[in-house]
Amino acid sequence: MSDSLVTVRPRRIRLVCWASAAALVVVFSLVATSLTGRTGDGYGSFQRGDQLAMVGLGVLGALGILLFTRPRVIADARGVRVRNVIGSYELPWEVVRGVRFDRGAPWASLELHDDDLLPMVALQAADKEFAVEGVRALRRLHQAHLAALAGDPAAH
Repeated sequence: MSDSLVTVRPRRIRLVCWASAAALVVVFSLVATSLTGRTGDGYGSFQRGDQLAMVGLGVLGALGILLFTRPRVIADARGVRVRNVIGSYELPWEVVRGVRFDRGAPWASLELHDDDLLPMVALQAADKEFAVEGVRALRRLHQAHLAALAGDPAAH
């Protein structure tokens, strides 16, 4: 990863989500094709619209699963942009106290000067060394920013 621009997306969860979404569409499509004509037990019948609705539900479910492929972190010398499953944040390095990846935590987070923690879902513990390298790259960018502030008296 380059120190001038860091882009991180989760790896393992993206594979799981794409496979799950495809499987969900296939299962719902198979169920839809098995819904045919009149049932002999008097409980109703399934029409073409019911089959299309079942496929549509599978597609909607797959799109919901694919929301979990959305997380991304992009950072450069100016700041960091975090996009989680729901919500996006763009922060200058001035508001960031540190980059944390606590033992046992599911993902890394940014510690802000106002004592808030901003989760970075893109840096997941499940990605092991890839996530650790992403955190190290973010820390290098943050340290470079702090060094630039310390070396420039006008920045205080």
